[in-house]
Amino acid sequence: MITQEQLARYIDHSLLKPNLTNDDILKGCQFAKETKCITVCVNPNRVAMAYDFLKGSDTVVCSVVGFPLGAHTSFMKAMETEEAFKNGAVEIDTVIDIGRMRSGDYDYVREDIAAVVKASPAIVKVILETAFLTDEEIILASKLCEEAGAHFVKTSTGFAHEGATMKNILLMKNAVSDKMQIKAAGGINDLKYALELIEAGCHRLGTSKTAAIFAEIK
Repeated sequence: MITQEQLARYIDHSLLKPNLTNDDILKGCQFAKETKCITVCVNPNRVAMAYDFLKGSDTVVCSVVGFPLGAHTSFMKAMETEEAFKNGAVEIDTVIDIGRMRSGDYDYVREDIAAVVKASPAIVKVILETAFLTDEEIILASKLCEEAGAHFVKTSTGFAHEGATMKNILLMKNAVSDKMQIKAAGGINDLKYALELIEAGCHRLGTSKTAAIFAEIK
């Protein structure tokens, strides 16, 4: 059985709900710090706060960009990335332009991702929001992420009607080279599913249910 500390190094502890107070964010950061989650994932307006709190710990800050709709312009996504990096985020989870992807505007989608990659030295994870894409679009979008220089391809924001599914994880994994990593997010609420996702090849898990998952470890 996996230990809590081992599992924690897969987890981006999600603190993205819009109604979270400053106190909620700091409590979440304290939990992540104590349990040594690999990151906390916060909205851009909380990056500096999280960075100041976690500085010197085993937990780093991840910020979302173009979140949760992916409908920001490429310029705005790049500026958001640059600011988040300056404020202490060393990882960026950006959302693709879902509508452009569904429209077949693949060059735009690739360049939109590349704009984020080029904006800072941060690790970039690209959220496909698989709930809105066909199997073929998931495969192609995954390839576009790699072509654009991103480090991870990620399933979901957690705000759509469907999160990470095993079927979509496998579609993504088989679409990219071994250089690309996979992040599952959305609907990861229990230890069994978390372990199944890791076994399937996921390198990161995004969840706000970290405490409940850790509580299941014997």
